[in-house]
Parts: sequence; C-alpha cells; structure tokens
Amino acid sequence: MTSRVPSPSAAAFRDETALMAELRRVGDICHGCRLCFNLCPSFRELFRRIDEKEEAVENLSKGDFKSVVLLCYDCKLCFPKCPYTPPHNYQLDFPRLMIWARALWGRRGLRERLLEDPDRLGRLGTPVAPLANWINRLGVTRRLLEKVVGIHRRAVLPAFSPRTFAAWHRRRLRQEGARAGANGKVLLFYTCLVNYHEPEVGQAAVRVLEHNEVEVVCPAQRCCGMPYLDTGNLQAAVKRARYNVEALLPYVRAGYTIVSPGPSCSLMLRQEYPELLSSPEAREVASQTQDLCEYLMRLNAQGKLRRDWTPLQERILYHHPCHLQVQNIGRKSWDLLALISEREVGCVTQCSGHDGTWSMKREYHELSHQIGGKLYSRVRESSGSLVACDCSLAQKQITQGTGQKAVHPILLVARAYGLEGEERNGKAQAK
Repeated sequence: MTSRVPSPSAAAFRDETALMAELRRVGDICHGCRLCFNLCPSFRELFRRIDEKEEAVENLSKGDFKSVVLLCYDCKLCFPKCPYTPPHNYQLDFPRLMIWARALWGRRGLRERLLEDPDRLGRLGTPVAPLANWINRLGVTRRLLEKVVGIHRRAVLPAFSPRTFAAWHRRRLRQEGARAGANGKVLLFYTCLVNYHEPEVGQAAVRVLEHNEVEVVCPAQRCCGMPYLDTGNLQAAVKRARYNVEALLPYVRAGYTIVSPGPSCSLMLRQEYPELLSSPEAREVASQTQDLCEYLMRLNAQGKLRRDWTPLQERILYHHPCHLQVQNIGRKSWDLLALISEREVGCVTQCSGHDGTWSMKREYHELSHQIGGKLYSRVRESSGSLVACDCSLAQKQITQGTGQKAVHPILLVARAYGLEGEERNGKAQAK
C-alpha cells in the first residue's frame, strides 16, 4: 500500500510547497465527496473553510489548513471509510497527510515535550508514586498545570504505580523461572501505560497466556512512539521505532509472536514502523505483531484455548477502540468476551474523543468530551454493565464522562479463569 505522502527520510517530506500541494489535492477530493463530514472536527473545519472561500480549495491559505491539522487527533477512522485510499489511483491517506503537516508545522512547547515521552515521565513518577499521585490530584497543581503548561485542569492524568510491570516480571522470573509453552511463544510488548501505570493489565496478560501454555518473554523495550506522532516530532518517532525494531527482531526470527495489549502500540508496530523506517526489518516485525485478544482468539480457532473458565454472569458492554478498528482485524476482544460471558455482550464503536494526548490539552478537553457524547449515551443506557475497552486512555475518558469504570478485557478474562493475582494496592480492578 502506498500513498502520495513521502517517507520521512525523503527530501520531499521537508518541502512545505509539496505539503501545501498535497493538502490542496486531498482537500479538493474530500470536498467533492464529504463522506466524512460528521466524522470529526477536522473535516467539519475543512468543509467550513472551503465553503467560506466560495468552494474553491485553491483559495485556502496555510492558516486555513493549519486549523484543520490542529483539530485532527489521529483516530484514523477516516481511512477505512474513505473510498479513495490506496490502491485507488487517488492514493488518498488523510491521517498520514496530517502527520506530515504536524511534522512541518507542529509547535513543541513545554506541554508537548512533557506529554510526548511517557517513558521519561514514568521513570520520574514511579519511584515517588504516592507523592506524585497526591500532587497531581491537588487543585492548585492542576490550575498551575493548566495556566503554565496547558494541560486542562480536569484532564485525567494516569496514576503512577509504585512498581513497574517490568520489575514485577523480573521478580517473577527469579522466583518461578521461565515457563515453556506447548502452544506457542510470545513477546509481550507491554506498553508504557501498562509498565508505569497499569501493571495489573500486563500481569493478567502473562497469567492468561501461561494458563494457555504459551511462553511469555518481556525483553527491554521503549514506548512505541505514538505520542511523538501526536506532536509532529518525527525524528524522535523514527528513533524509537528503530530501537524497538532492533530489540524485537531477534525474537521474531526465533519464532516469537509480538503481542500487545495496547491498540495504539500494536498499530504503531504493524502500520507505522514500516512507513517510518522503510526497512525490511520493520516489515518483518510488523508481520509478526498481533493484538493480545486477537492472539487468544487465534488460539481458540486452533482449538488450543482452554475452556476451564467460570462464565461471567454480569452484562458486559465492550467499546471497540479506534486504533483497533483501523487494524481491520475484526472485534476480537468482543468475540473473546462473548466466549467467557453467560450473557450477550454489547458493542459500541463510537470514538471516545481522548485520542492520545489531545484530550489533555487545555484548548481541546471540552471538545473531546463533546466528541465522546454518543459513546457516553450508549454506556449510560447499559447502566449496570461491566464496561470493557482495550485502550487505557479511552477507559479513562469513558469513566470521566459517565461515572462507570471501564477496564481492559484481559482483566475480565483473567477473572473468568480464576487467575486474579496481586494487583496494584491489592485491589481487584475488574470487580
């Protein structure tokens, strides 16, 4: 699959004239179609400005296009809806075009430098987790962050865990040793959010995989780099991609499947790394990457998934995150939840509006909750249900918007198997 957006390593990628030409070409095609008119604020802004300029895309200024770019939060839902994506000869790729524009026009102030590196924040916050979490809850802290940094005072900041998932796994290996797997071997790309904020998700993933006789390894790894795409810091995104590909490739060649519980992370490995690096090694890593629940459902299709669970009795509503939808793998988490549930599992696909760091920003936080409104309505209609969602940030957006706690599906799977073990602060997160 190719588009007319040049590779980040190409000279044309740094050519603003080429960018403006592609923005006008794509804008003209979108103007004639308008299938995405109600999809997100970015398209509404594009069509509003075109209409104001007598429906002539050539009259749009750089400032007009910048306004469109700023309202794109990279959900990527326009790509599967668009009839003109590759291999169509129009070769339209709106999400990648927005990444190109952010790379050339993005402003990287203090806020962007803070939010684009979750690994750095995690290394700073985890050793002093109780203090950091307390400070982050103070009203004076949040007002200061809003005024000085630009992070909205009501944006939910992920709480730091006092112990990382990586530390838990190293200790577990020392105490129990590695476990061989008759049904496969997996490299868990556990994600920065799991490592520093939600180790219970990684713990549940390890327990469920090992219960199904799958070997699990967790080698050194770094943040996938998605936050760098949000800020337009392509140089750093390429650096992260290169590091992870070099770290993961030996395991891929040794027969391991890369499995990630984070939709944005599996999307990066599968779709963005080959584009960022344009290397056969990146494509090799991408070809062996799967979503966590996708992997478990493949075990099920092979007759290898153990059925010794106790079916859950509660109603479950599953939210299908944007970055899983665009991977075009189906609703594997929904399928898995349906297997372990005694009752019918609902599914909702509307965007939560959080989308990486976009909802945290002062100028977009309220708008993000407007975007999530349709999703919130569906959740409220299912009051009393367990709410499951693979995306950690969408979980937090749902909880803030509705008051109903949302959890990763793997926690419910672990619960059905009776594999709930130590979890942060000793609390069972999925109950």
